[in-house]
Amino acid sequence: MVRFFLSRTLQLARHSSSPLGRQLCSASANKPVLTLFTKKPCPLCDEAKEVLEPYKRRFILQEVDITLPENSAWYDKYKYDIPVFHLNGKYLMKHQVDIQKFEDELMKLELQSDGNQ
Repeated sequence: MVRFFLSRTLQLARHSSSPLGRQLCSASANKPVLTLFTKKPCPLCDEAKEVLEPYKRRFILQEVDITLPENSAWYDKYKYDIPVFHLNGKYLMKHQVDIQKFEDELMKLELQSDGNQ
């Protein structure tokens, strides 16, 4: 659901004739996507989001509620491990934020993005 919303938002922005719509698409397309696999309640997830707060302008946060029926595969995989993070679709970390690992991987993606422009 979240992935659909994000992709639909980018589709609309991409086809927008307004400068704001094009800017949204451009800015979003260049930012890495950090996916948080979570459920309600999840105090560890809330804590992880607080740790990541200073970095929030450098990535797009996508939350996936593993308890929703459409996410049953993620529930089976991560039910004992949340919070779990993927960065641009690749597993990054679980249980807590490893800030050094996160910074290193985020920097790699940013450097790749800068090199492709």
